Formats: sequence, C-alpha cells, structure tokens
Amino acid sequence: MKLGNMLLINFIFLILSFNIYSQENKIIYINIEKQMLYLVSNNDTIAKYKVSTSKYGVGNFDKSEKTPLGKHKISSKYGENMPIGSTFEGRIFNGKTSEIFKDSTITSDDLVLTRVLRLKGLERGVNYGGDVDTFKRLIYIHGTNEEGLIGTPASHGCIRMKNIEVIELFKIVPVNTIVEIVRR
Repeated sequence: MKLGNMLLINFIFLILSFNIYSQENKIIYINIEKQMLYLVSNNDTIAKYKVSTSKYGVGNFDKSEKTPLGKHKISSKYGENMPIGSTFEGRIFNGKTSEIFKDSTITSDDLVLTRVLRLKGLERGVNYGGDVDTFKRLIYIHGTNEEGLIGTPASHGCIRMKNIEVIELFKIVPVNTIVEIVRR
C-alpha cells in the first residue's frame, strides 16, 4: 500500500476514533503539500480534487492570509443554483459574473466565485476563538477565476477549487461536514 493511502486511512481511523464525523459520515481532508482535497465516506475516497491553498503558506492568525490547519466544519453554504462564475462579496451574489482563466493568468483580485462553503474552526486556540478564528477570518472553500493556478498555492487563505468541481462538492456535502486541513 502506498504511503499516501496509508496516511489517509490512518487519518480516517483517527477521526472516527474521536467520534468527530459529520452527517452521512462524509469527511473532507485537505492536504496542503499535495494541494489536494479528498472527500471520504465510510472509509472510502469518493472524490478527489486539486485545490489551491494560500500562497503565503499555512497559519491560523488573523490577517495572515495563510490557510488555517486543523479540524473545521462547513458552517454554511452559499450560491446554490447560481451560474458558473457568479461573483460573491461577503457571501452575497453581487450580480456579476467573472471571466475564468484556464491558463496561468494571475489577476489582482482574489475573487470568490460560483459556490461558497464557509468554514468554522473546531479547536479552541488553534482555529477557534481569539485571533486564530477561522470563521471570523472568513475562510472558505470556493470557486476561482484563476483556474489555471489550481494545484499550486495561490490563494489568500481560502481553499480554491475549479468552479465545476466546487459545484459538485457543494451538492454532495451537507452543512456540518468535517474538514481536516493538514500539512501533509
């Protein structure tokens, strides 16, 4: 068995042993080093997607623009039935759609597109409370206009996905799904 698969299996058993799992036993596992998101259900990987985490690295502090580590949950979802490229400001559709770049274009914006899954930290002092609060930092899983950068660190703290893939994920994970973000 490959080391990556063994680590994923160990992670699943760890989560289940703490009885920290969400409705329908779906868990999202985000690997910063691999820039991958794995959706696991009943100990099986049912989907995997390339993502982009922060270009500034990992970190939980407010205003760091880094991707927070640790156990989270999806606290709310926004954008159901909106078209691809819908632009959100403060989780509200602003009436605009964005061009989506499939090449290595880097824009001056850090747009939130198509669907928004808002994260809430579950570990006091790590990603919940004080100046490390993921929810207050407005950390999301969301679509991006910089799809050509997916698979490399490029965000300002959030987890970016290709727009068609964030629509798929949005449909299959409920609010309260556990999201574990780890370095490797």
